[in-house]
Amino acid sequence: MISRLRAINRALLELDLGILFGGVVCQLVGMWPARHRGLYAAALWLGILLALLGTWHMYRTLDRALDMGDSASKAVVTGGLLRYAVLCIILGIIMLTDVLNPLIVFLGYMMMKVAAYLQPFTHKLCNMVFHETDPVPQPMPEGESVTEPASPD
Repeated sequence: MISRLRAINRALLELDLGILFGGVVCQLVGMWPARHRGLYAAALWLGILLALLGTWHMYRTLDRALDMGDSASKAVVTGGLLRYAVLCIILGIIMLTDVLNPLIVFLGYMMMKVAAYLQPFTHKLCNMVFHETDPVPQPMPEGESVTEPASPD
């Protein structure tokens, strides 16, 4: 299983772990005051699922855009607009059917944002699980510069 997890993009794995951790915390904290615990859980985990699918789509969009030339920014913007359009359509359907609470679904989707802040912690966790350490930054040798100054001609 660990070898399978290593095959996944590390940043995507860390982000997904943060989303799942945030979802578990919201489930544990939010289920007590909720009147209908089953509907709360269904709405929250639908939002978590949408967040996980959104991170996967974001990864695919950025990975494809890196291979493009001048049209890369257009592809990234299009991918972002597509993600938000799908989210709006799903939230609209939920609001019209009145089956689940759209705010709880949106809370689950916002775990993607929370996971970005949790990334330093999930990175340390993944380092412990994979028995890895981050490389120690080394100073550059004297005489080398990161960017060469522009020539005056």
